Amino acid sequence: MKVGVIGYGSIGKVVLEKLARSGAVAREDLYVSNRTYEKIAHLGDLCRVCRSSGALAAETDVIFLCVRPADIRAVLEEIGPAVREDALLVSLNECVSFASMSRIFPHKMAKAIPNVAAEIGQSQTLVCYNALAGEGDRAALGGLLGCLGSVIELPEEELAMGSELVSCMPGFLGALFDALGRAAGERTSIPEGQILEMLLGSLSGTAALMRERGLSFVDVAARVATRGGMTEAGAAVLAERFPAVAGEMFDRTTRRYEEIARRAQADFQR
Repeated sequence: MKVGVIGYGSIGKVVLEKLARSGAVAREDLYVSNRTYEKIAHLGDLCRVCRSSGALAAETDVIFLCVRPADIRAVLEEIGPAVREDALLVSLNECVSFASMSRIFPHKMAKAIPNVAAEIGQSQTLVCYNALAGEGDRAALGGLLGCLGSVIELPEEELAMGSELVSCMPGFLGALFDALGRAAGERTSIPEGQILEMLLGSLSGTAALMRERGLSFVDVAARVATRGGMTEAGAAVLAERFPAVAGEMFDRTTRRYEEIARRAQADFQR
């Protein structure tokens, strides 16, 4: 199976390098193209470097489209005449619908949305497929994405919330734990680096405990928050105030997703 990666931005770079360095795809079967050729000219030791996306499409069985929503239409128009009949197109952007892409090039397609942990092989990668993709396509793409971490299949209409829970969540957690660390730092002489390590240890340890013991978040809170204790007092503040913050966060991100999707859809209707 020959695999192509179109686009060598941040996500394209991760996908290409994980496919190559994990051994999921041999060097002679892995292809890359980019709008600016100079950015990929040095990659000959990892893969086959193509001067055009059309040339890449003519040779490959699975094609990852690692480009911005605004560029997807142009890429589809470029590669359409060259794409193999049985090839699978994989968009790494959730905002452009299968319906929109099919207006330009009706073909079997998938979407794959990894998160930043793909860099260390621990992504939760969301996938969905259009009606033309079959079980063989699912098996092939699932095997490739395994080098990034685990794979979660969702319907296309659930990809927006799925992306918030998986792709956006590292950013949300980063912002949340940064706020916790700053608040703690204002109230202690413990060094900033040690606070960070303590928070990371608490985060990873709690996740491991929950998975091993089959606990929910409520279970963990109940086990730690003894009556009249410190945890109970702090948890009460979060229970009172944080639900409104979480709701507002998801409302804002949903509105932004819809705005981006509308702009992308308009580009495909012109």
